[in-house]
Amino acid sequence: MVASEAYRELGEAAWSWVLSHVREDDGPWLPATVSEDWTHMAPAEDRDSLYAGIGGLAPVLAEIAQRRALSDVEQVLASRVVARLSAKASVRTEPSLYDGLAGDVTALKLLAPGREPIALQRLADLMTPAGWKTTLEIDPGSDSPVSDLVLGTAGVMLAAIWAGGEHAETIAATGGEALLRAADHTEAGLDWGMLPGSPSRGPNYSHGTAGIASALAIAGGALNRQDFVQAARQGAQHLLAVGSLDNDGFIVPHTIPPSTRDVEPVTYTWCHGPAGTSYLFAALSHAGVAEVAGLKVTGLRQRCLHSILTSGVPQRLRPGFWDNDGRCCGTAGVGDALLDAVQDCPDPMRADTLLEAARTMGDALIERAIRDHAGARWRFIEHRQDPPLLPPGTSWMQGAAGIAAYLLRLTRVIQDGPSAPVVDRPDQWWAVPTHLRTVHTAGKPSATQ
Repeated sequence: MVASEAYRELGEAAWSWVLSHVREDDGPWLPATVSEDWTHMAPAEDRDSLYAGIGGLAPVLAEIAQRRALSDVEQVLASRVVARLSAKASVRTEPSLYDGLAGDVTALKLLAPGREPIALQRLADLMTPAGWKTTLEIDPGSDSPVSDLVLGTAGVMLAAIWAGGEHAETIAATGGEALLRAADHTEAGLDWGMLPGSPSRGPNYSHGTAGIASALAIAGGALNRQDFVQAARQGAQHLLAVGSLDNDGFIVPHTIPPSTRDVEPVTYTWCHGPAGTSYLFAALSHAGVAEVAGLKVTGLRQRCLHSILTSGVPQRLRPGFWDNDGRCCGTAGVGDALLDAVQDCPDPMRADTLLEAARTMGDALIERAIRDHAGARWRFIEHRQDPPLLPPGTSWMQGAAGIAAYLLRLTRVIQDGPSAPVVDRPDQWWAVPTHLRTVHTAGKPSATQ
């Protein structure tokens, strides 16, 4: 393992590279990827998003502030992000966590607490009994609200509960009731598609039952809605029925039925693998559920992590197995889930094992970094195209910004220990101890206040 300062230095270098690509046009914007002619690009439609836009700079800035004071350039950037998102929130129509208003709630709460109610008010105004209509072209043949965590009702609910405030309970209750109506009953429990009735399911965290059930568990605990908690439990029962508990782990297929695309049948990521699905079992525990189908939920979370530790990640064992180092689909997202588990683990020996795995993710990021005078970045691989090497990305979920935040957090946990403060977010806060969280949420005091 490399020294912790190497992780910090690489994280700062990656952040420097991201900063060098911020441009101004009616507020700050970033190119999602950087090629030779990127200077001729204009802002994308999702320029403000948490996933690929300036909203995703907020958690990085919040992480940086845990170790050092923001520079003048960073302070100006933070204020410009807040100004842009605040101005657009009152007219925005896309509701989602990673591409819309719920992402604005997240960024504003992180950078300027007290500015997020404008986005929550807008979500309340756009609310329908069926949830929130998306503006994204997910399925041109359907006008049903999206259910999932990344682009749908589940993510909106989680952002509202995390942020708290006047509209939080109404948003969470309306969303939860919509999800109950959208559920499909299976022999084992409940299942959700990205869209109600969708024949193809991505059952893990980002677009399927694991993420939706997590939102119901968290909302059920916050609102004292046992019907929501019971639905979350039934979602977990369904996942146990379609997944595998072999070899002391727990994995769920990437796609059900298997995808006709050339993808791995099982992946280990935040989006479609046990790194993300582990958060469901932490959410159930947070909601007071001890067991699902006779298995302890704490043990199921550890099974998810065990599957990661024994999978071969982050080695690139074959084309398509591990071609991404970002938060959504790759190394940084797995590492962050491991750090959450480290900081929530009562067993010091187990915590050391998980931290060693998190450092392995950091080592891979050091090995694969591209460095020059501008800083550091990463190029992911798409094995189904020729040439397979992709241009480097800047963003929170698919680029250097999110990787930088992971490396900086890894440094703090190594140097300060498992009690290091956690910059919590709407889709993971329940997976770490309350007293470590740095954001004031759900009426609970902040660790820094």
